[in-house]
Amino acid sequence: MSAAFRSAAFHRYAAFVSAATFILVFAGGLVTSTGSGLAVPDWPLSFGMLFPPMVGGVLFEHGHRLIAASVGLLVVGLYIWSFFLGGDADRRRVNGLAGLALAAVVLQGLLGGLTVLMKLPPAVSVAHACLAQAFLCLTVAVATMTGRGWERAGVIRESGPGVPLRVLALATTAAVFMQLILGATMRHLKTGLAIPDFPLAFGRIVPPLETFPVQIHFAHRVGACVVSALALWTVSRILRVHRDEPLLRRPAVLLLTLLSAQITLGALTIWTEKAVVPTTAHVLGGAAVLAAGFLIILRASRLIERRPRGASVGVPRQVVA
Repeated sequence: MSAAFRSAAFHRYAAFVSAATFILVFAGGLVTSTGSGLAVPDWPLSFGMLFPPMVGGVLFEHGHRLIAASVGLLVVGLYIWSFFLGGDADRRRVNGLAGLALAAVVLQGLLGGLTVLMKLPPAVSVAHACLAQAFLCLTVAVATMTGRGWERAGVIRESGPGVPLRVLALATTAAVFMQLILGATMRHLKTGLAIPDFPLAFGRIVPPLETFPVQIHFAHRVGACVVSALALWTVSRILRVHRDEPLLRRPAVLLLTLLSAQITLGALTIWTEKAVVPTTAHVLGGAAVLAAGFLIILRASRLIERRPRGASVGVPRQVVA
């Protein structure tokens, strides 16, 4: 079996692990949206059993555990397989990322258990939700670094006074992650309807910020505006300067599409008074926006070589930011 074939097969497996992680995020969102977090009061077993009757909230809570266990086993396979990819620098990085993903999924399982045993403390529940997003990014990184096109290092030259695309994408993705932290805090403090109307807030642009539930909810809305502005800046830069590079253009279009859907789902969450489907889809949408932004960071860091203004380029292709 050739090294190229092994790498392609590993990439497909890593992409499958990433897809499974999205399913896990959705299942976790269902647990919160349906209020099933304590439907099973013990851990790691469920009512002392491996497979309890899957009725009521047990279906969501124990189903989430089964999916999490499956993803954990997939990551064990990912880590073991990564040792057989070869010994160059990129492959060693892949092995390190797979190891981090394995450590993250183990820690995530422990946090999930503590969440149940400690009766849903908000701090632990928020940490559990945020680590899930970090774990997703690790799986995206492994899949990206073994995909086609990753070997094309430094094929684009940026010069000029503009903010480097990788910095802009990093700022956008960091803002998305902060927004996810705010969203997780809202969910676990049950402040999702602290402001019951949208797009206004109690009929005003800025509501009375007299209580913490209103403050955290309004901060989440302000965060959405910050994320939107940064994402639009990032996407416009790519479509204006790097539109001929599909490895950047495609995730940029995906980011814009996902962001539009996420704003719509946020509005529907309010208008339907946190109905299960839009609320859970909003959780999944946040993860997808984060993954799209993180993908742009990875590809921009790989494809673009930043040069000082006025420096000679040395290659036929030059892009001026």
